[in-house]
Amino acid sequence: MTPREYDESDVRIRPTRTTRRRSKDRPSHSDSQTALVISVDRGRSGCVIENGANAGQLVVAMKARELGPKSVVVGDSVEIVGDISGGEGTLARIVKVNERTNSLSRTVDDAAKLERTIVANIDQLLIVVASANPEPRRGLIDRFLVSAFIEKIHPIIVVTKIDVAPVPEFMEKYAALGVEIMTTSSKVADRPAQVAEIAELLQNKISVLVGHSGVGKSTLINELVPEADRLTGDVNDVTGRGRHTSSSAIALALPGGGWIIDTPGIRAFGLAHRDPREIVKAFPDLAEAASTCMSHCSHSEESCALNEWVNADPAQSEERLLRLESLRSLLDVQSYVEYPHEQQ
Repeated sequence: MTPREYDESDVRIRPTRTTRRRSKDRPSHSDSQTALVISVDRGRSGCVIENGANAGQLVVAMKARELGPKSVVVGDSVEIVGDISGGEGTLARIVKVNERTNSLSRTVDDAAKLERTIVANIDQLLIVVASANPEPRRGLIDRFLVSAFIEKIHPIIVVTKIDVAPVPEFMEKYAALGVEIMTTSSKVADRPAQVAEIAELLQNKISVLVGHSGVGKSTLINELVPEADRLTGDVNDVTGRGRHTSSSAIALALPGGGWIIDTPGIRAFGLAHRDPREIVKAFPDLAEAASTCMSHCSHSEESCALNEWVNADPAQSEERLLRLESLRSLLDVQSYVEYPHEQQ
């Protein structure tokens, strides 16, 4: 067998690289339209145009690639380009997420380290709890209030099913802190006036409802926005927990102006992404006493000034102890290490 002779056909000639430089210029998108994100589902966002000839038009849009991993959530103010006619099968592009005034974020639990944003640009946070079935969880209310105080969101607690059981006594403590307390009953005769009072508070505001499944969020939504037709659920007799009826957050226009955002029922609201010092400041009744603690006090030591604060008023020592235990339960999983945040 003779050695094979090579010729020019055996040589692979690579095509020359183009000499055209890749442009660093990006479109200015000067013709973009500002819109409010009212739903996000599998990469598609429902947006309502806020200005111009198409104001009020519902448009489906997807996030532009140049935004990278930046997430888009319900409540975001965005800039969109492309087909904004809202016709069937049309798809616009979100090219910018405008700066958020605030956001409601959580970790899945206290062991997790990634922050996940639920909604953005909120005026009011309605924390919906039932007086019974399911029983109200004070710890979850505290977590919602911490987020509200830190993000400068006006909190309102709505206690439902007051005909089943009276309003829990610990609600008085929240009222003393300036938190508005609203109530609703399951009795048909009482509902219209109660819902009308809540509707008045929501007018021309962007409000979000949060709480456990089964507390009556979807029922309240259907009364505030009759055409919403949100599914309602009940409480599991075995676990005492509500069944999820909402799978994702959605903003609904209120008849009198403003938006109400319905969220899925939340069973865990982790605060691992929060700085412990922010959490202490979110307890205004404890913050002043905590400020006299020694530097880097974990607020769990025997020498902690909060222990003296509990005993300073014997008549309220039991209630103060509960507040301190609530704070310590939130701080127990915190550290002063800066956790990595999910890209927003």
